[in-house]
Amino acid sequence: MAEQQTSKKASMMTALKALETPQAVDGQDTFRIAELAEDFNVTARTIRFYESHGLLNPIRDGQNRIYSRQDRAKLAWILRGKRVGFSLTEIKEMLDLYDAGDGRMKQRAVTLTKCRQRISDLQSQRADIDATIAELQTFCATLETMVVEQDNQASLGPWQDAEPE
Repeated sequence: MAEQQTSKKASMMTALKALETPQAVDGQDTFRIAELAEDFNVTARTIRFYESHGLLNPIRDGQNRIYSRQDRAKLAWILRGKRVGFSLTEIKEMLDLYDAGDGRMKQRAVTLTKCRQRISDLQSQRADIDATIAELQTFCATLETMVVEQDNQASLGPWQDAEPE
């Protein structure tokens, strides 16, 4: 479990670094699909899926896909968005603002608004879950009482209702 949390933290740090500025990674300006898959701990199929939905647009060299630093930053954005529960449509809306030419100010503002709404939605869901748990606990307590009472009546045997002679 600790190893999984360490891996998640490392993955998040990679995503955060990629989001800030799409800089070369180890002097690298382009990436193959296998490199991105390994860097972000996803499958090549996952990356192709995002490509098929218009979220990534690599350059094609024959059958090979060549991803730019910007594609790498977008992949980090996509994965983080999915991890916190955004739909592909919402992620696409945020990514489309990436090249707005305003230093990504609009993208960050829209994303911040969406994140705050997501937090609100999750808090509401948590309240609903807490209420459901409380209701289930009450129901279980009622059923347990009924079971104990039924067990007590059964232990008295068939003569429990008999009139003394």
